[in-house]
Amino acid sequence: MKLKVKKGATVQVITGSDKGKKGSVLAVDAKNMLVKVQGVKVQTHYDKKDGLLKKEGFINYSNVKLVEAATKEKKTSKKATKSKSA
Repeated sequence: MKLKVKKGATVQVITGSDKGKKGSVLAVDAKNMLVKVQGVKVQTHYDKKDGLLKKEGFINYSNVKLVEAATKEKKTSKKATKSKSA
C-alpha cells in the first residue's frame, strides 16, 4: 500500500498520548506502516559511548494526519540551445 505521508512532510498526531502535537516526518517504514515524527514518542536510549540519548520512536501511520505535504522544489533551468547557421 502506498502511503500519502513522505519524509519531510508536516503531520499532526490525532490519537494517543501525544495527541495534538505537530512535527515533521523523520522516517517512514512503508512495509509496517509506521512513521517517525519529530518530537513525538520520545524514548530514552542508553548507549555506552554517548550515555543517555532521547530518540523518537515509530508510531502507526493511522495515528497521524497530513497537515502539509513535503515539497521538492525543482529549479527548472532552460538551457539555451545554440543553433548552427549554415
